[in-house]
Amino acid sequence: MNIEYGNRTISHGDFDSIALRLASPETILQWSHGEVKKPETINYRTQKPEKTGLFCEKIFGPVKDFECACGKYKHAKYRGIICEKCGVEVTTSKVRRERMGYITLATPVAHIWFYRTSPSYIAILLDMATTKLVRVLYYESYIITDSGNTDLKVGDVIKISYYNELKERGYEFEALMGGEGARKLLSEIDLDELSAELETELKLENSIEKKKKMLKRLQVVESFRKSGNRPEWMILTVLPVIPPDLRPLVPLEGGRYATSDLNDLYRRVITRNNRLKHMMEINTPDLILRNEKRMLQEAVDALIDNSRRARPIKQRNGTPLKSLSDNLKGKQGRFRQNLLGKRVDYSARSVITVGPELKIYECGLPKIIALEIFKPFIIKELEEKSYASSIKG
Repeated sequence: MNIEYGNRTISHGDFDSIALRLASPETILQWSHGEVKKPETINYRTQKPEKTGLFCEKIFGPVKDFECACGKYKHAKYRGIICEKCGVEVTTSKVRRERMGYITLATPVAHIWFYRTSPSYIAILLDMATTKLVRVLYYESYIITDSGNTDLKVGDVIKISYYNELKERGYEFEALMGGEGARKLLSEIDLDELSAELETELKLENSIEKKKKMLKRLQVVESFRKSGNRPEWMILTVLPVIPPDLRPLVPLEGGRYATSDLNDLYRRVITRNNRLKHMMEINTPDLILRNEKRMLQEAVDALIDNSRRARPIKQRNGTPLKSLSDNLKGKQGRFRQNLLGKRVDYSARSVITVGPELKIYECGLPKIIALEIFKPFIIKELEEKSYASSIKG
């Protein structure tokens, strides 16, 4: 089986395994075909996707096979041509299942998988309690990024009132809030140097509890070193937008539409992001900006993993919206339902479990199921070699 990946065709013999890793901002931009700037999906009057919106044809490809948005080019013979009027590439509509977009965030935002989970990888690397990190990321406290002429240390978390008090007294130091503060500290981490420091401290430390904490931190540092990932990539500056055909908008009778929950979650992110950009341009007071930045963090959290939030965003009927993580995990998720749970002519029911010893293109089967699935082939062989003239059902 061959897989199309970017401009390359990969066969199953070209690799032994698939590894998931953090995506850098540059990688996300390489995946993408354009920036999504508007929260709108389609124009309900013309029934066409809005330009630079969540279903934009210029970014994600044409809705109709080999037809640009304005209708100037309407044939397969124009394949590959980019319309000079509407900017849409003349190609098959299947590309709307694979082409991605991106959103440039007005302020850095932490990825919920790396601070709301146990263990919290951002908190471990910054050597702080998860509760303190959450207060920083939700704009309730400051984190010191440059101690200046104070007695504070880099990485200390202070309240807003204490920050204001120090500034009034004339102290010179730098403290930031939210993903911006966490990202600055993470980007300054020298993984090789930190690894050497932790190994030295482990040898000298006598406390078992402190040793456990250091060892956990060292394991995270070593994982980053070996994988080639950077800690600051856990803070998002660019947000990928998945292809529109994976979050469809389906027309119903009476001019109504059924839409994927992901479109509502993306719309919320773009609306808040655009509002924050506007407020930053007109020099809005810090108090209002902090609230807007916190709301953007909450919107991105809900998009990535709505079920992990303390108060998930819900539909009108009270059911939580299905986020990106909800579409991947569980029995109804993309992996178990769509990739592993396909039915064929000769099938059987069984529990899916991991098999670390198997290759990426192999599947382990219980002996009874294997015999049932391959029964027609076995019967054919037995009859051809005259081992049996008739087989009992």
